[in-house]
Amino acid sequence: MTDWNRMTLAGFRHRLADGELSPLDWWMACRERINAMDPSLQAWECLAPEPAIAGRDDGQPCPALYGVPVGIKDIIDTARMPTTWGTQGYHHVDGSDMDAAIVTQLIRLGALPMGKTVSTEYAYFQPSRTRNPHDPSRTPGGSSSGSAAAVAAGMVPVALGTQTVGSIIRPASYCGVVGFKPSHGTLSVAGVKALAPSLDTLGWFTRHMEDTRTLFTALTGSDPITPLEGLEGVRVGLCRVPSTPLPSPDTSAALEDAATRMVALGAHLSPVDLGESFDDLVTHQRVILAYEAARALASERARFEASMSPALIALLDEGQGISLGRYWQSRQAADRAKLALAQQFAERFDVLIAPSATGVALEGLESTGDPIYSRAWTLLGVPCINLPLHWTLQGLPVGVQLIADRYQDQRLLSIASALMP
Repeated sequence: MTDWNRMTLAGFRHRLADGELSPLDWWMACRERINAMDPSLQAWECLAPEPAIAGRDDGQPCPALYGVPVGIKDIIDTARMPTTWGTQGYHHVDGSDMDAAIVTQLIRLGALPMGKTVSTEYAYFQPSRTRNPHDPSRTPGGSSSGSAAAVAAGMVPVALGTQTVGSIIRPASYCGVVGFKPSHGTLSVAGVKALAPSLDTLGWFTRHMEDTRTLFTALTGSDPITPLEGLEGVRVGLCRVPSTPLPSPDTSAALEDAATRMVALGAHLSPVDLGESFDDLVTHQRVILAYEAARALASERARFEASMSPALIALLDEGQGISLGRYWQSRQAADRAKLALAQQFAERFDVLIAPSATGVALEGLESTGDPIYSRAWTLLGVPCINLPLHWTLQGLPVGVQLIADRYQDQRLLSIASALMP
């Protein structure tokens, strides 16, 4: 019997080539698991009909993602499935005129969209109905709630997410999966609902580090990424966190465990000072988010304000009250911080290590958790990856994130692979 949760994308491709599996086998196995689990976890907004997929007998190699089931976050346009932008139906279309660029790209690579995964409202903070697979009484995080939960529960091997604040890294930490946010602008967001365009970043969730490397190569056209076998000579910066809130003991333990593991693999650790205080960077990120969101969602507010959550209305009101000069000040501060961080990387570090979240997934579904440990990195546009390296005695995951300089995504994935083979 095939253990689909242990299956990697490359492993599936090899078994297809050997004739051991057919192109729809993984999709059908995932659909069976969804039918069994989603009534309680509620990770899916809608499901795609069974795909028609032709066998290949032309002697040519299969596309890189041939037959791979993929979850599509419900702020990403699809022509054959409805999109609600996480609005619980008050904003709904039966199907867009065309697929988002990333969906088209996935289909051309042979992937099979499984359906639309639940998002928070316009990818902001209003909690969704999705539950954490490790403890259904807890949040899976947000805004990519359904994508993280679906991958963690084995419903799909891959799901798309977006991050404007902490919407990939925090859910990945809470759900115990790999969550990757590339350098800002690496993947096209054409057809993805904008919240704050200078921050919005498209990424994904997987259960295996190897699958994240495979996806990056397939989606970007990069050379294959060779994982490091050790970290001898790799320079690692240990990051400070904002002054409040303090990390939980579980988060501190996860960071200490990961640092110890990196040293054992040969890495050199030293503290890093970001120059501009972390707290200032968090403030600038909030200013940019609010200013841009007020403008990106102006049409939606005009039509649906009565149905919008109080949290979203408060963000839009805040953005309307921010002057252009204040917005530009924060953009300029971000530009200075990017240059200062690039200098730190050039002179002292290959990667940074930092907490992914303030603790384990929160109890209850009233909040998706605090994204404060991701705000600065999203502002700076750097690639980040959550690694599920630590689990509490209660069986809850606590991730750590590795961060590299902009456009050093391949180096980041190579180093991360040494920690999570």
